[in-house]
Amino acid sequence: MSSALYAVAYLLLIAGVSYLAYLSHIPEAYIIAIAMIMLGIAVVSGMESARQRNSQYRRRQNLF
Repeated sequence: MSSALYAVAYLLLIAGVSYLAYLSHIPEAYIIAIAMIMLGIAVVSGMESARQRNSQYRRRQNLF
C-alpha cells in the first residue's frame, strides 16, 4: 500500500472514531487524546512498513 493511501485511510479512521466519540458525549479532552494516540500509532506503523519495504528492496539488489 502506498504511503499516501495509508495516510488517507488512517486519517479517515481517526476522523470516524473521533466523530463516534463526539456522538457518544465523550469529553473533548479525551477525544483529542485518543486522536493523538491513534496518530502516533499511525506514524510508528507507517515507518515500520516503510522500513520493511526498503530492507526487502536492498536484499533483492544485494546492497548489503
